[in-house]
Amino acid sequence: MGRSPKGLSDFGLDSVVALASWSMAQAVTREAVSGAPVRTRKRKPFLLDLYGTAVGKKYVMAITGLIGLGYVIAHMVGNLKMYRGPEDIDHYSEWLRELLVPLFPRTVALWLMRIVLILALALHLHAAYSLTVINRRARPVRYQSHRDYVAANFASRTMRWTGIIVLLFLFYHLADLTWGWFNPDFVRGAVYHNLDESLSQVPVAILYIVANIALGIHLFHGIWSLFQSMGWNSPRFNSWRRGIATGLATLIVVGNVSFPIAVQAGIVQV
Repeated sequence: MGRSPKGLSDFGLDSVVALASWSMAQAVTREAVSGAPVRTRKRKPFLLDLYGTAVGKKYVMAITGLIGLGYVIAHMVGNLKMYRGPEDIDHYSEWLRELLVPLFPRTVALWLMRIVLILALALHLHAAYSLTVINRRARPVRYQSHRDYVAANFASRTMRWTGIIVLLFLFYHLADLTWGWFNPDFVRGAVYHNLDESLSQVPVAILYIVANIALGIHLFHGIWSLFQSMGWNSPRFNSWRRGIATGLATLIVVGNVSFPIAVQAGIVQV
């Protein structure tokens, strides 16, 4: 019958192909000896098969994280129009609804972007949960190790909790400024007015500040880990990784936290 090859972790792509060929040969040998047909599992589509591995899940985490990062930056830049007055930011809001008209009906392009974001969020959450389960099964006893992203140690330890905070805040943010459930004087389409009505409440302003600090910590470690997940983790680039992660996270936190502070300080008011 022959000896079994070594573990997959010891092989490259060519050896994985060789291992598959070896497995098929063993199956044929067993069938010839026993006379009974050997059932082989139906192959999954390549992308699903890849996602079933830890490496595939890390790729999904990285790609969906990039989609989320792009949205957060675009959302912040759009909200900065608040400082130019109600006309500018309300016009920007209407422009989003009219995006790609007349190629698409009104709001269709906006909803397509929302669907992409929802799918990216769902995949990000599922991949994160699956990786946690895989890690716990592989290493039931926790230990500390000096990995190359030790600079992100605090952010990595709090990644789960900052993610939960951001997820809960996302629901509140939508309910507050998109659906109007929690806004005391919500007016559909009046973005400037709604921002002022919401963030003029001290508890809401504090909530926005705390949630965006948590978002910054989450993004810092996410951006740092993204380089490792994509294989861009050479020690020569670590200072660049740290600089990019710190710079983007700081930019987003400062930009988003400025909104509740500006409203509380009376810089923005109806």
